[in-house]
Amino acid sequence: MKEPDCPEPRLTIPDWCEQDRPREKFAAQGASTLSNAELIAILLRTGTASENALELSKRLLHTCNNKLNQLADISLQDLTRIKGIGKAKAITLKSAFEIGKRLRAENVGSRTRITSSNDVANLMLTRNAYLRHEEFWVVALNHAAEVLDVCQIGKGGITSTFVDVRLILQEAILHDATALILCHNHPSGFLKPSTADIKLTKQIRDAAELFDIKVIDHIIVHKNAHLSFKEEGLL
Repeated sequence: MKEPDCPEPRLTIPDWCEQDRPREKFAAQGASTLSNAELIAILLRTGTASENALELSKRLLHTCNNKLNQLADISLQDLTRIKGIGKAKAITLKSAFEIGKRLRAENVGSRTRITSSNDVANLMLTRNAYLRHEEFWVVALNHAAEVLDVCQIGKGGITSTFVDVRLILQEAILHDATALILCHNHPSGFLKPSTADIKLTKQIRDAAELFDIKVIDHIIVHKNAHLSFKEEGLL
């Protein structure tokens, strides 16, 4: 009788050649040489009983169409529902993505000068771009387009938020601003401004002009996308 074939022993990452292990590869060749899966494997540290950390990383990315933006958007609760991703691994991943967002916002903040709608969108990444409810913010600028203050004016529900024009003017005057950029988020991801958005923008612009303060743009954000009223010819 033929003896049954014995399964080949499964290799774990420590069994690999040293130059192929993600951490050792990072140390020897630099972060840029690692794939997204290898970088995530370093964060996860361990895999499961049936797969190593790199295999788990590849499966995790596959659930997100191999898009880091999609992975970053998965909630902590939904991450823990993925086989092999416990609470500790999920928190580690969410922390890494949060650091990335804060770094982008910090880079804009350190320049202090707003030169484009992209600057504003990056500035709002850690404030309202990823929220599931609407928030209205104002960026106060001086005559050189340098940021004087970034202030939340209104906080609302999923589809709207209440904005008091008087609070916007109060913030502008308090910081001696000569220009304002308005910004709110659309949790739905649909960036086209509503009739109410356009009407509110006009109200704020007209009120600010009485104090010789110019509203130079209104930005609608959602995650890494944005729409500029100025660029769309709406302001």
